[in-house]
Amino acid sequence: MGQCLSDGSFCLNDTSPLLPLLPQVRRKVVLLFAMLCLWLYMFYSCSDSCASVRGLVLPGTVPRLPAESQASITSALATDAIDPKILFGLPQAPLTAVRVERRKETGRVLADSASPISSFFSSSANKKLPQAIIIGVKKGGTRALLEFLRVHPDVRAVGAEPHFFDRSYDKGLTWYRDLMPRSLDGQITMEKTPSYFVTKEAPARISAMSKDTKLIVVVRDPVTRAISDYTQTLSKRPDIPTFESLTFKNRTTGLIDTSWSAIQIGIYAKHLENWLLYFPISQILFVSGERLIGDPAGELGRVQDFLGLKRVITNKNFYFNKTKGFPCLKKSEGSSKSHCLGKNKGRTHPNINQEVVQRLREFYRPFNMKFYQMTGHDFGWD
Repeated sequence: MGQCLSDGSFCLNDTSPLLPLLPQVRRKVVLLFAMLCLWLYMFYSCSDSCASVRGLVLPGTVPRLPAESQASITSALATDAIDPKILFGLPQAPLTAVRVERRKETGRVLADSASPISSFFSSSANKKLPQAIIIGVKKGGTRALLEFLRVHPDVRAVGAEPHFFDRSYDKGLTWYRDLMPRSLDGQITMEKTPSYFVTKEAPARISAMSKDTKLIVVVRDPVTRAISDYTQTLSKRPDIPTFESLTFKNRTTGLIDTSWSAIQIGIYAKHLENWLLYFPISQILFVSGERLIGDPAGELGRVQDFLGLKRVITNKNFYFNKTKGFPCLKKSEGSSKSHCLGKNKGRTHPNINQEVVQRLREFYRPFNMKFYQMTGHDFGWD
């Protein structure tokens, strides 16, 4: 039985010598097509780098964008956003813009360039040393401030406290930078470690990293802060002595034990003097821990201005949680629930003898007055 074309113009009978050759022809055609696809892919891959050579523009390519423009555009391309047609060099509709959602980084949509291949293989989302650091103080409200700031699309912050400038400085800046999240051009990288404010070596070390680092200090009534500090320790070590016994070197004379860290941290003026040896006062923002609770949007407005950010975080982002006694973040886009700080925040303070509280207020008063003068701001703790 022979095989013929539909119009009968060409036939092969069962004995035709061409019949056994058909499978070989098919294989060669498939192989040729595969090689063509591979060649097109390699051509598109190298055309971008070739086009960057001065005066050389290959047919079918576009000139490379300026580095800064290309970086801001192409850095967000993720592998799940690349059309397979692009990767394999197959025909596609002309692209003038690509929109890619950076789910893990910023959740923002970025416009892109006319060179998808170069966009895929280049990236400006890098780990950078922080441009701003929340340096203190412990139990002042630093965690709340950091979580509020992370709502801003132009803030990239480390969740955990790195403790680089006080505990791990010997590990080097490369180690420190690797702890940071990736950020795009125009975004601010931040971290918070409240013990920096009371670490003698921290100002010089941060200055050595960058003299332009912006510093934020969240301060709180030093008496309330000391009690909160004690409450935290008590939750971990229920057998510690009473607050009153730890406060005084000698209860009879009323001499305050300034070697106790809970007391020593609250002498803000003393610690600030050390920082002013390396940074101008204009480079340090002092945030009121009390107002961070009473008017979070107002304090966040000041912080955003200080960091040179657009005021994105406003009253619409907060609600007051009566149970916890402090503000929480409302539901954000893509989230099914609001965000409040954990159970270890807002602990109920133990009852402290009011005579002890009054003695502490008298102790801190001259230091508070000096701190007000140094910062040009009266925090109203007296």
